[in-house]
Amino acid sequence: MTESSTPVRRPTMKEVARLAGVSHQTVSRYLRSREGLKPSTLARIDAAVRELDYRPNLVARSMRTRRTGRLALVLPTMVFSPARMLAGAAAAAHEAGYAVEVVSLEGGAQARAERMLELADSGQVEGILALAPIQAAVEDRLPHGAAIVVSADFDDEMRGIGELADASPVIEMIERLAELGHRRFLHVAGDLQFASARSRKAAYLETVARLGLESVGVVDGDWSGDSGVAAIRALDAERMPTAVIAANDCVAAGVIRGAKDRGLDVPGDLSVTGWDNNDICQYLPPSLTTVHVDLEGLGRNAMLRLVKAINGLDLEPSPHPLNTVIWRESVAAARS
Repeated sequence: MTESSTPVRRPTMKEVARLAGVSHQTVSRYLRSREGLKPSTLARIDAAVRELDYRPNLVARSMRTRRTGRLALVLPTMVFSPARMLAGAAAAAHEAGYAVEVVSLEGGAQARAERMLELADSGQVEGILALAPIQAAVEDRLPHGAAIVVSADFDDEMRGIGELADASPVIEMIERLAELGHRRFLHVAGDLQFASARSRKAAYLETVARLGLESVGVVDGDWSGDSGVAAIRALDAERMPTAVIAANDCVAAGVIRGAKDRGLDVPGDLSVTGWDNNDICQYLPPSLTTVHVDLEGLGRNAMLRLVKAINGLDLEPSPHPLNTVIWRESVAAARS
């Protein structure tokens, strides 16, 4: 066997105990529950676990404790896959020593709650993280020892709600554009069936009014590039905006295409902002000012609540805010 193929030996519980200066029984207790341990003891064991990159042996633990070492992440039937959020949740679970199974359940909140109770009662998983709403009363019917955490970030159609509908970056972008001399704005909205689209439209209207700016209108789009192109082509040449707040990056790309078709320069004649920070945004000519959404962090923080509910383990939450405006070349000072 070559050196590169030699398996890396897993650190043991006794090595964690030795590094932390505690007994291996204390480490075993720590892995079952953090309750009852002194904060100083917890801090030493936490540090030893991180330094050794210790991961519990799930098979051995299951045989000793009848725990499965498995968690379920439940979604409604998916219109699209929130892959980045799932990746963040799975990484947090693995960090805590758990395996994750993604389960897609059909039906509304009541049907989903019943299926989740069946899953919790089966003994196949130690906890369930639900990324869509369930009936509030379901927690009163949980079997003993089961844990369910609901992070209702999507509705039954996988449309963002809750934190994902926060529109405060729209306010930040309009305020910055106003500082750059922009006074006439346009908003190309997303599909108003989405709470996020409604929130961004409301934030746009409120901010423009509060700052005494002019709005040439709100175009109710559908998240597509076509809606961005159509919005710009339909504008009155006598009342052209100098800044466009687009509902997402696809709409913004359409706005830029429509501006080019009308002989307008971005950002010379028209500043444009998007939302989502798609990978291609930084490569567009001009690169697009947009909003980065930390979906990995949202998934991680939700999973951390489940892990803590099961065994009291405190892992580091995401250090990033959910929404961050990324300023790029598509925004410039308004021409005099």
